[in-house]
Amino acid sequence: MAAESPKTDGPRSLMPAELQHPQSEYSQWKFKLFRVKSMEKAPLPSKPMPDSISQSVLSSSEGFNTREDFSRSPGSIMKLCMGGKSKENVEGPGRRVDQKLQEMEMHMNHLRSLCRVCGKALTKAKGPAHDVNGNLDEASKLALRKMGCKFTNWSEVILKVFKEDVSEDTEAVHPLSFCHSCWMTAIRGGGFCSFTRTYLAVWKPHTSHCSLCIPKKALLQRAARKRFKAIPKAQSLSKKPRWDNSHCIFVGERRVLQPFGDCHGPVLKAGRKPSIQREQWVRNITHCQNDHLSTKLISGKLPQDFISSLTCMVCDHLLSDPVQSPCGHLFCRSCIIKFNHTLGPYCPACNFPCTSDNLIRPPKTFSSALSSVPLRCPYDGCGEQVRLDSFKSHCLSHEQQRDTCQNSEEVTNYLQINKGGRPRQHLLSLSRRAQKHRLRDLKKHVRIFADKEEGGDLKSVCLTLLILTLRSGNEHRQADELEAMMQGRGFGLSAAVCLAIRVNTFLSCSQYHKMYRTVKVTSGRQIFQPLHTLRAAEKELLPGFHQFEWQPALKNVSKSSNVGIINGLAGWLSSVDESPADTITRRFRYDVALVSALKDLEEDIMEGLRETGMEDCACTASFSVMIKECCDGMGDVSEKHGGGPVVPEKAVRFSFTVMSVSVQPDNEEQEVIVFTEPKPNSELSCKPLCLMFVDESDHETLTAILGPIVAERNAMKESSLILSMGGLPRSFRFHFRGTGYDEKLVREMEGLEASGSAYVCTLCDASRTQAAENMVLHSITRSHKENLERYEKWRTNPFSESVDELRDRVKGVSAKPFIEIHPTLDALHCDIGNATEFYKIFQDEIGEVYKKVNPCREERRCWRAALDKQLRKKMRLKPVMRMNGNFARRLLTLEVVEVVCELVPSEERREALRKLMRLYLQMKPVWRATCPAKECPDQLCRYSFNSKAFADLLSSTFKYRYNGKITNYLHKTLAHVPEIIERDGSIGAWASEGNESANKLFRRFRKMNARQSKAFELEDVLKHHWLYTSKYLQKFMEAHKDSITALQATIDQTETQNNEDVSLMDNNNL
Repeated sequence: MAAESPKTDGPRSLMPAELQHPQSEYSQWKFKLFRVKSMEKAPLPSKPMPDSISQSVLSSSEGFNTREDFSRSPGSIMKLCMGGKSKENVEGPGRRVDQKLQEMEMHMNHLRSLCRVCGKALTKAKGPAHDVNGNLDEASKLALRKMGCKFTNWSEVILKVFKEDVSEDTEAVHPLSFCHSCWMTAIRGGGFCSFTRTYLAVWKPHTSHCSLCIPKKALLQRAARKRFKAIPKAQSLSKKPRWDNSHCIFVGERRVLQPFGDCHGPVLKAGRKPSIQREQWVRNITHCQNDHLSTKLISGKLPQDFISSLTCMVCDHLLSDPVQSPCGHLFCRSCIIKFNHTLGPYCPACNFPCTSDNLIRPPKTFSSALSSVPLRCPYDGCGEQVRLDSFKSHCLSHEQQRDTCQNSEEVTNYLQINKGGRPRQHLLSLSRRAQKHRLRDLKKHVRIFADKEEGGDLKSVCLTLLILTLRSGNEHRQADELEAMMQGRGFGLSAAVCLAIRVNTFLSCSQYHKMYRTVKVTSGRQIFQPLHTLRAAEKELLPGFHQFEWQPALKNVSKSSNVGIINGLAGWLSSVDESPADTITRRFRYDVALVSALKDLEEDIMEGLRETGMEDCACTASFSVMIKECCDGMGDVSEKHGGGPVVPEKAVRFSFTVMSVSVQPDNEEQEVIVFTEPKPNSELSCKPLCLMFVDESDHETLTAILGPIVAERNAMKESSLILSMGGLPRSFRFHFRGTGYDEKLVREMEGLEASGSAYVCTLCDASRTQAAENMVLHSITRSHKENLERYEKWRTNPFSESVDELRDRVKGVSAKPFIEIHPTLDALHCDIGNATEFYKIFQDEIGEVYKKVNPCREERRCWRAALDKQLRKKMRLKPVMRMNGNFARRLLTLEVVEVVCELVPSEERREALRKLMRLYLQMKPVWRATCPAKECPDQLCRYSFNSKAFADLLSSTFKYRYNGKITNYLHKTLAHVPEIIERDGSIGAWASEGNESANKLFRRFRKMNARQSKAFELEDVLKHHWLYTSKYLQKFMEAHKDSITALQATIDQTETQNNEDVSLMDNNNL
């Protein structure tokens, strides 16, 4: 044993070697001295014990009746030596529980004599005490009604006046009454405020150092003197006092002073039996006398052990809704929960650790035996023996004789919860089908009444019933709001509607609060909700609110689901150059953002399932979710306000769009689409994921910030999301397409050379010369995987080639591909690039470049000035420094060509320009349409012919410009559009137009949330931009389009009528 002690964990491993032998040579006083010191080092009973000690205690608690068993257990000997003669070593578990019950009873008696609000004794205030959760008496209600207060419960008054919530108070921690002084304070304040300063008391659960049970002397606290411990005198020599100390609490061998306050409850006297006292203690904790049945109702002479097995070990009643602890003891569910809440998570029988989560139902054999126990009917004149499971129905048959029976109140309040089957669930917790099934009879009767009395207006009948139910429960405010909505007047907008109005109108906090106060003062009603209610509504719509699970778990991603806005630089302390990151970025976690986006589309997805006729049983497979990713720079976003570190004033946004949700029904091969984004290129559907102050040309910083996003994306590809949708857990698989990138960003992400490179296309391996010679016949050959392989060849040079030979082998790959981008054509940037090319063709045709060899810069400047002047004069097109989408749309029309032809001298060249524009306008709808097979099938069929004619016209009439060279967007337009549409079905739906159109939103939200710190400013912009794209708020905005008219209708009719009268008088005077 001496050899094992040094290896033991915890402070008890420091025990001297002399105490580890049964026969010690130490004297008695040395042993006592060591025991006192060890008691100071030993942990308190409330602290967790080490595993080794807890195992020894459990093993010794099974057979602790004799001194021999105690001496045989080495762990018990150590505990006795180290802990001293404490109540946990010498006394049994039943005695320890009684000690706890006695302490709790004394503590609750002290609480009953104190005020809940101020903490003073109730006897000091001259007047009656009041129940904190009780209803207002008539005098108080009348006094408060005179001052405009309509509360009916004291808990509401206390919450309003003292700002203290007492609705969830427990008897073991808080007093249940408040004094007459606090009552006077509440009455004088009219139930709304307090005119006198009241110091609220702080209540804490009972502990071994409770200030109520063992108060400290105020003298020592005021003087701030050190309190010396008095030398304990021998207990045997002290004279026994004359007064009764039976109500004092004993802890170990020391006697504590008489508790503070008056003792109103029962105290353990010398003449009262411990069993009776224990029953009184438990009765004050559980309060189950009117709910559970007594064992005296059992008829017949059953064995006492059998009756004990059917009895709750807390309340000594028959088991009601029985549960079993891990140690094998049986209790009523409500009793053991209240007992653990009051005295701690331990078993009342053996003091074994036991929480409410560890409770299980007993076996069915025991439940059947409990249900078959015969009980004697307590009603006078009956005396019939009834089984426990049918006892309730039998007693309900005596309802007519309830007034003559003395025990009727005890019996009729009893509800047998456990009937052997599944417990009955609440109506609101059921599915929609189960709710219809349970209420089918009521619905039938209400429909008959509505058809007979109200002309079939079923909605009005149900709403009227709801109003009457609310008024019967004194919920008049909700009833008034519902009644106002039924009458078409409107009472107040919900928090979600107010949030939608604020976000869509770009109101700052101060602007919204000013509008809220102005409307409230003008109309006399609270139509808009205050800001704090809007912040509460935001939490449900922002990422981090819904619970979810990934199967299998995501690699290198946290499992927590309540993650909001995080720092994009988290986990990245420095760059490759070992210099601090000179940027600010904020983002959502990718998986959490996707969960929030799906929950926002829950109504649309469930509506799609109902329209396709698929029930829940047909949707056992995983849902497939298609995600479009976009990333683009927003240019210069500098503002005058904002401080903090110096960062680049160029910003980049990474966003995504949920394009479609599909599911494959059982026994079918083809997937069924249940949701499709109706506006894929709108800023309302493009959800922001990451905002960063960084230049898009800074490849190093950009790839470092987007690195965690790429890792999360790759992890989600290999896992399935388990999310509750429509009340059922469903599985989702995600498919990502990075299509919303412009030419510059595609080349950076895929590691290709810049756009001026000889390799003109990001989809094929053709060089600029090859693309100019053959403008149509090309196919898509590049991919992310192939670019990675070519980068390895570029890095290693396995064939020892020269630079030109190696560059030709890898086809322009000069850096490591970073993000997998779907090989496609961006419709928006293709339109902008082609418009830029047409703008240059117009200039060349005005100056007749086909006749000249090398025109100078001044001549080209004059041609451009003439073109801009003509467009401004005829088409009202102002010149732009850089081509954008709006200018490109207005430029590529036949009307613009006719205006330009006025400046072209040759008729032949005019006709060539008109033909070139007609062919382009025939091809344009194919890549701009969301679904070209449905929207423009004729142009889709003629696309190859039109592209060949367009290419022939460029290579012949406009040969001076396209002799051996061609732009990248013209090459993609002529060569790759049919192949992309055949593969993906559309080009326009996967464009980056939504991300581009959201650039103006960034500037507007930044002005809306102007703050001193750019980091907090970026968080506000990201949050409000996400709320702006919420489908839930968009539906509210659709329903409240005429909010201004509705706002004017809420103003009193007398004021509007007076204004109309004044306006009529003014018109008559005129």
